[in-house]
Amino acid sequence: MRIGIISDTHGYLDPRVCEAFTDVGAIVHAGDIGAQHVLMELDAIAPVYAVLGNCDYAQYGPTVNARALPRLGGKRFLIVHRPTDVGSVPDDVAVVVNAHTHWALVRHVEGVLYVNPGSASEPRDGAPSVAIVDWGEDGVPDARIVYLS
Repeated sequence: MRIGIISDTHGYLDPRVCEAFTDVGAIVHAGDIGAQHVLMELDAIAPVYAVLGNCDYAQYGPTVNARALPRLGGKRFLIVHRPTDVGSVPDDVAVVVNAHTHWALVRHVEGVLYVNPGSASEPRDGAPSVAIVDWGEDGVPDARIVYLS
């Protein structure tokens, strides 16, 4: 299963996100959603797993919290908004998603994939961006940044 990762939309969903997420089976929104319509538009593409950002409040209902631990594509994800909220990573987590910085980043640390998709609306490192998580033939998740330009 391919997973689309987005964050820091701040109420605006760039139309190019739909094209970037064409083949995803699920979408992770790592906070600073900004408006309910963003989640609704993403949910029309694939099921959405979202967390609250520092600019969000409880307006998205009881399923959107500050931290989420869904199992996607057979792997456990830890999703938070701020990098400082990651804390200790449970042993069964394969992918950690955080945001907040508006800087895209993919790295592997001690067998865990860390992904920050940057910002889909207000980037600090060039073009708006999202990320795609795929599994290699070895079953290990990896990610790539997709710039929306």
